[in-house]
Amino acid sequence: MIRIEIPYHLRLLADIKSEVQLDVKPPITIGAVLDALESRYPTLRGTIRDHITHERRALLRYYACEQDFSLSPLDTPLPEPVAVGREPLLVIASVAGG
Repeated sequence: MIRIEIPYHLRLLADIKSEVQLDVKPPITIGAVLDALESRYPTLRGTIRDHITHERRALLRYYACEQDFSLSPLDTPLPEPVAVGREPLLVIASVAGG
């Protein structure tokens, strides 16, 4: 079971109460996890990454095991603690403003 934490505004959009837990078939990559998340919660399609290019939205970041995976390719394997469900993949909204 892969654990994913997403920002409040996206949880609200998808009617998610807390952390998401998903079954994802290996290899456990950023792209595979996001595919599973968008499949289970179709209202999130296009909110975390672009519909066509699948590039990360500018104001979102991906973190796993205290490492920033935001600029990593979607086929990047996630760390073992995330792949086995001990640690969550964090999708975090960036803070912007002046």
